[in-house]
Formats: sequence, C-alpha cells, structure tokens
Amino acid sequence: MKTNLWAATAAALSAAVLLSGCETTDMQMGSASAKTMATGSAAGAASDNASGALERCPESLGTVSLIENQQAGWYTILRNEYRLPPTSNLLRLLIQQSNCFIVVERGAAGMNAMSRERALAQSGEMRQGSNFGRGQMVASDYGMSPEIVFANNNAGGGAASLAGLVGGRYSGVLGALGGSVQTKEASAMLTLIDNRSGVQVAASEGSASKTDFGAMGALFGGTAAGGAGGYTNTAQGKVISAAFMDAYNQMVRSLRQYQAQTVRGQGLGGGGRLGVDGGATPQQTSAPRPKK
Repeated sequence: MKTNLWAATAAALSAAVLLSGCETTDMQMGSASAKTMATGSAAGAASDNASGALERCPESLGTVSLIENQQAGWYTILRNEYRLPPTSNLLRLLIQQSNCFIVVERGAAGMNAMSRERALAQSGEMRQGSNFGRGQMVASDYGMSPEIVFANNNAGGGAASLAGLVGGRYSGVLGALGGSVQTKEASAMLTLIDNRSGVQVAASEGSASKTDFGAMGALFGGTAAGGAGGYTNTAQGKVISAAFMDAYNQMVRSLRQYQAQTVRGQGLGGGGRLGVDGGATPQQTSAPRPKK
C-alpha cells in the first residue's frame, strides 16, 4: 500500500519538476487556459465563440441595465483581494450573447462619455449632421443587480489530511502536496427589477467550484504554476464567472415560463390582503359586505 502510494507521489512530483523546467512558449491568442465561462464576442443579436453552456432566447425580452452596488462588502473583496474587474463587465457579455435582453449603458464612465458628446454638440463645435439632439436615449426596462454571496479561495488540503493518516517518511511530501491542492468555490445571486414599477421580476442563485492541482510549483520555487498570487486570482475569477453564468442560466429558464404575480382585489400596491389588528386594508374596506 505504502509502496504504491509513494510511487504515485513520486510520479506526480517528477511531472511537476519537468513542467517547472519548461521554456516559455510563443504567444498564443485565444489560449484555452486563459478563458472563463464568459468567452467570445457579441454584436447585436449575433455572437461568436460563446460558451455552449449559456442559455439563449429566440427574441429579446426588453432592455436591461446593470446595477452594481460598489459599496457592498463583496464588491470591495472582489476588487481589492481578488483584483478582479467589476462583475458588470462579465454580465454584459453573457446577457448580449444570450439575446434575452438588450443591454443599455448606465455606468458612470459610459454616461459621462455620452454627456460629453452632447455638451460638445451644444457648444456648436461638432460638424453638421452629427445628430446629437435630445430624445434619442433608450429607456432601461429592467435593472439587473449582481451579488457574490460566497467565495472561498482555498478549501483544499486533501493530501494534507491523507498525510496525517499515512505518517512516516511520506507525510512531509503529502503535506506539501496538500498545501498545493486548492478548491475554489463561489455562489452568486442575480435579481431582476422592473424599473417602471419597482417590482422584483425574478431572482436566481448560482454556484461553481473547481479543484486545482497545478499549484505544486510552490514546491519548486513557484515556477511551475507561474506564481501563487496571479494564478490563484485568475482561477478564482473563473469560478466566480461560472457561478454568475449558472445564476443567469437559471433566471433565463424561469423567465421562459414567466407569469406575473397578482394581488386579488385592488391589485399591486393597493393595500394588500394582510390586515393588522385594529385596522383594515383598502382591499378589506372596499370588499362587499355579506348579506344578512
């Protein structure tokens, strides 16, 4: 048992040593190892090289803008700890590739750019026919709000646990391997709000996990894995993107069967049907009294 285990461990270490000594290859565009679940491109209703796991719609359901709470704790961790870009960048691509919604710009940078162009038009500096008049912006029917509910950058250590069971001269090697086995997990949530009424139309949760064995380069000075910092951040970003795709796919599947919630009587915002002691809702007061 121990002999076979030692032989397997030695083979894994030998492979890691060989990888650590490999020379740098030429630049490769579209490298598969650099891709996330959000890949390819989108232009209008057309998309190219999109993930086969992404749900799609035959026609769009309306316009949508991304609402990212930059004051939330998860957003601070995303940017400062994981060094990842805003989630809105990821979701814009997924949404447009799916053709379920048409994305409209409401971000600070985009709005500033549009305001700048309109200011230039009003100053008279633009050439004739630029057509930056009023009344051309498209309304946002819905607002989509992303949130990272849970993200774990390292829940691994399986080999380290095995080292405690085996013991002896193998425990040091297996313990080192355990430190390089990393399981990354993430859970994300999306909510869809109707901008005219403020009603929440849909909500969904998605999750993803990935176990990496490639961090064994730490055993050899960190060369095989390209360094722990950038490597782990990139891997965590891939897991987060997969969690958001899972959440988006689940939302799309629910929206295909969408039925608006209703409140019998006065309708939405008419007082509701849950009265309190000593009072009555508008629905109760307007209801016909039973005949004696």
